[in-house]
Amino acid sequence: MSEIINNSSQRKELLRHLLLRLHEGENPEVLRQRLIEVLRNIPYNEVVEVEQELINSDALTEEEILDFCDLHTAVLDGSIDLEGAKPVPAGHPVDTFKKENGALKREVIKITELFDTVAALSDKQLPGYILQLRTIFNNLSDVDKHYKRKEYLLFPFLEKHLITGPPKVMWGKHDEIRELLKNSFEALESLISTAEEMKSIVQLILAPTVEMLDGMIMKEEEILFPMAMDTLTDEEWYKVYQETPEFGYCLFDPEDEWQPSGAKVEKQEYVTADAIRLSSGAFNLAELEALFLHLPIDITFVDKNDKVRFFSHSPNRVFERNRSVIGRDVRMCHPPGSVHIVEQILADFKSGKENKAVFWMSNFKGRFIYIEYSAVRGREGEYLGVVEVTQDITQMRKLEGDQRLLSYEHK
Repeated sequence: MSEIINNSSQRKELLRHLLLRLHEGENPEVLRQRLIEVLRNIPYNEVVEVEQELINSDALTEEEILDFCDLHTAVLDGSIDLEGAKPVPAGHPVDTFKKENGALKREVIKITELFDTVAALSDKQLPGYILQLRTIFNNLSDVDKHYKRKEYLLFPFLEKHLITGPPKVMWGKHDEIRELLKNSFEALESLISTAEEMKSIVQLILAPTVEMLDGMIMKEEEILFPMAMDTLTDEEWYKVYQETPEFGYCLFDPEDEWQPSGAKVEKQEYVTADAIRLSSGAFNLAELEALFLHLPIDITFVDKNDKVRFFSHSPNRVFERNRSVIGRDVRMCHPPGSVHIVEQILADFKSGKENKAVFWMSNFKGRFIYIEYSAVRGREGEYLGVVEVTQDITQMRKLEGDQRLLSYEHK
């Protein structure tokens, strides 16, 4: 058969046939060449449809597709057509996923280059080589947050649209990668005494881990994300976007914000019965109270109308505060002799002339006290108030040298 197949149903039937032959034991490279010869490429959505149809028809179980998932990738590599994929707006959840993949790919490249040098590794170079591997594997372990967002935010919406097989298979691959990463960490923490032993660990444990993680990037970029962009509504994507900070980000901190235009979106509730949500995480009330109680600094916040709105109440505050100051004009909280300084700071912060004012006292009741006032501004640079941070740095000024090992001696 020499003509390229351009009919969707025929393409899917041939892909179905090739995948079944793969499960029967045929050589993946032979089947890949056949796919290239006859199909040249296949649209990403048809790959998903074929795998879903194989599961729905009981031709293959989800477990069988999971077992052969990497061989499917090998057969399809370079043959998936992304021409019809929707563009991804900046800040969109898929944009974040893709940028995380870019960061992961850079780590994969670095560690692959390290693997390439293991053949020439000497015993003398071994400690430094292991340290480099540990550093990169620590970075790669961040992928767990990437996978959890797929599992708990994206997959439920795909299942709602009756796309059930691919998410289950992909979740299974996530768990395999997690187990491989765990094994890799254990191997790198073990007593590796020779370069020859390191070569075996790279070949048998570390390289397969990185290869599977890299393969997942391809599955996401060429199949999952384009298909998900076609499937989810803007309202559904916005729900994913709103929940994303609760899980955190993988090797990437997004700066772009996204909100669908013309779509009906529910207002984000930042304070709920059990959580106070911020852009970089969430606390329940007990956690937030405890956090301010245990910070090694004192904080006081004054709003844009010069009213004291908040102070942290640790038991070792430098300057005493009580709740009677809440709502009070900040000028009334200072001795008359220093009010002119407060006025100057407020005027300079509000005008934008300055953003920080620093003071220190070298002998306040026998302690060295550092005080820093910072202007608090919104995303558009608008003035929101002042935060005062006070810290007893008496002991810090006595530190010398380094402390790199765990010690509980400093009380």
